[in-house]
Amino acid sequence: MKPTLQLLTAAVMSIGGLILLFCGIFIDPQGEIDSSLLIGFGEVATFAGALFGIDYTYRYKK
Repeated sequence: MKPTLQLLTAAVMSIGGLILLFCGIFIDPQGEIDSSLLIGFGEVATFAGALFGIDYTYRYKK
């Protein structure tokens, strides 16, 4: 997989996680974020961060 595709995947997943977070705020009951939504966002953010880290490590490895 190309590094640009990995970074694009990480960015899309992060944006998807943020969309889920905002849906939890604006969909009834307003202001309440369900625990499953927070867990899902955490998993997405962690995976995206891991992709960025792996890409950075191998791209700039000496």
